[in-house]
Amino acid sequence: MKPLTLSIALGVLASAALSPAPARAADKLSVITTTQDLASIAAEIGGDRVKVESLAKGYQDPHFVDAKPSYLVKLRKADLFVQVGRDLEVGWAPGLLQNARNSRILPGGSGFVDASAGVSVLEQGQRAGREQGDVHPLGNPHYWLDPANGTVIARNIRDGLSRVSPGNRTYFDERTRAFERRLGESVARWKSEAKAIGLTGAKVVTYHRSWSYFAKAFGCEVIGNVEPRPGVPPPPKHIQSLTEQIQAERVPLLIVEPYFDPKLPSRVAQQGGATLVVLPPSVGAVKEATDYFRLFDVQLSMLRKALGARPGGGS
Repeated sequence: MKPLTLSIALGVLASAALSPAPARAADKLSVITTTQDLASIAAEIGGDRVKVESLAKGYQDPHFVDAKPSYLVKLRKADLFVQVGRDLEVGWAPGLLQNARNSRILPGGSGFVDASAGVSVLEQGQRAGREQGDVHPLGNPHYWLDPANGTVIARNIRDGLSRVSPGNRTYFDERTRAFERRLGESVARWKSEAKAIGLTGAKVVTYHRSWSYFAKAFGCEVIGNVEPRPGVPPPPKHIQSLTEQIQAERVPLLIVEPYFDPKLPSRVAQQGGATLVVLPPSVGAVKEATDYFRLFDVQLSMLRKALGARPGGGS
């Protein structure tokens, strides 16, 4: 949403946030996250002591989310707010927080969590400007797609929950350790599967720069993007060059998110001889990706089918 549009919308919606708050449910902490990936991890850490809701759905582009009156009401009552950060939600979340009139969840408050704190961030320090498209100068914000970063996210959420509910600190610590053990076992399995299906070592092209962390985690190489500048339609010259590169380097996969128009990436993949894969980048992007663990299960399953369907492909 453009800043002016967001401002007008929030002005209209602010009255909703001032309406009386209903009684809270059974003493559970209210945790509001910006994305379903964060909500899934927060539910793992908070267990039965929290009620978790995500503002954006997994099938939505998290860069652009329309404000709704219900968001302000949820944020006004929240004990904890968790964001991806790195400017991913800069177009909509800051305005919502300011208009929710809940100082606890503002940046610097005890109930505010930036889940990116401590993550080894890729692509930092890029030059920002209108001519560069939607570049994030604080680094690529799609870090949850390296499952190893799930541990960092979990610890940040644990710390936030412990601040707002210190009496439950031991409970949150225990659940975080259990999550880390389960995630560690799953990461080893996923990496083994990536090698088995031929993903590790493969060259890929992506539509948006969403998959840098995923590629790093599973050992594949992103050699180009359909969008040379994030959020900016590619010029014909770039498409021709990219198609020739896909052909020359025999790139097997072109990955696109479900919320982008598939027409152009489909044409590039067809002309280049790659297989187009519409891959879910978040929990909830497809119905099978029901939580953070299932997200990677589903992604690798879809990539196995795509690679296996190619001549000489794997299992």
